Amino acid sequence: MRHIISILLENESGALSRVAGLFTARGYNIESLTVAPTEDATLSRITLVTSGSEEVIEQIKKQLNKLVDVVKLVDLTEGEHIEREMMMIKVRTNGKDREEVRRLADIFRGRIIDVTDSTYTIELTGNGAKLDAFIKALTAPILETVRSGVAGILRGEKALHT
Repeated sequence: MRHIISILLENESGALSRVAGLFTARGYNIESLTVAPTEDATLSRITLVTSGSEEVIEQIKKQLNKLVDVVKLVDLTEGEHIEREMMMIKVRTNGKDREEVRRLADIFRGRIIDVTDSTYTIELTGNGAKLDAFIKALTAPILETVRSGVAGILRGEKALHT
């Protein structure tokens, strides 16, 4: 089962490496990883996506909580949450394809952020399924795709903070 784990961690050299090392040492896979500072300059927030049985996920959370750098963590998939991912995709566009790609970008609420004589670069945000659907719907040749990985937050009054 897919889980999104959000971690508050000391913003110090090597902290991210220790988190990634925990996954490597135990043979767990990280499907997506995003890291950025928070409103508190001493803390960073990691959002990672991994898969496994309930027992494996429980073990991952216990091992993460043992790391000195980890301040707090929450499994977002245990409650109501919002998740988003950003994608930039460059497609080859010629002639009639250009209007079709523009129309498709509009339907998916994407923005064309770069235009050349033969390409469009489109920015989209949404959940992974939306981004996958856009890729599947494209008929123009894809030249390059860049995805940010999942960022997630709890809904309502609940929050991950110290």
